[in-house]
Amino acid sequence: MNDQTSTVLRTEHTGLTVASIDDVLEFWTEILGFQLVYRKELGGGHAMEQVVGVSGAYLRNALLEGPDGYKVELIEYDSPEDRVVLNQRPCDIGSAHLTFAVTDLYAMLNRMAPYGWMATGEPQTAPSGTIMVYTRGPDGHTIEIMQHPE
Repeated sequence: MNDQTSTVLRTEHTGLTVASIDDVLEFWTEILGFQLVYRKELGGGHAMEQVVGVSGAYLRNALLEGPDGYKVELIEYDSPEDRVVLNQRPCDIGSAHLTFAVTDLYAMLNRMAPYGWMATGEPQTAPSGTIMVYTRGPDGHTIEIMQHPE
């Protein structure tokens, strides 16, 4: 195929690296309402190292599907040993966030808190009536929560 004619067909998923799939699965399924599609032991080796660009990588994953069909892949690395939790700010280059529309922003914040997710500031209301706030989780991810007016 001529690379000038290649186009994006669809969004497949967003991948998030987590310390432990077991530790975050309940949050994603019970609190955010995603359904577990599958869990896999992906392993390691040369091919996996080439895909992820990490020497010595050994990993497993879980694919989750949201209420609207949006998919999130949770990825857990067993190696290499020198992994760290990133503490990026939203303004840092390379930082990313997911955004979820919810029925009740304040109730969702209360449901997220026991899982280590905290608002980064006070929720704000836009002129349109949409209420929004960023949250940060224990693995360093950012999720924006939005409540649109009825």
